[in-house]
Amino acid sequence: MIFMAQRPLDVLNRALGSPVLVGLKGGKELRGKLGGFDVHINLVLKEAEEIHGSEASKRYGTMVIRGDSVVFISPAE
Repeated sequence: MIFMAQRPLDVLNRALGSPVLVGLKGGKELRGKLGGFDVHINLVLKEAEEIHGSEASKRYGTMVIRGDSVVFISPAE
């Protein structure tokens, strides 16, 4: 069985337009659709909302997130 290595930007490219959960430094978590990104992992998040537990606590719409504040990006539902 042959496994192909996946580059991080390839994984993000496949996630474009899909819901993601983004963890930020300081513990804040945001959920929204990945609208775009660059090589610095600066993100465009559409329909963004802040998450506390599993509940949305604040809605932002479209936002840009600096890549140096991103701790993780995960698929969301």
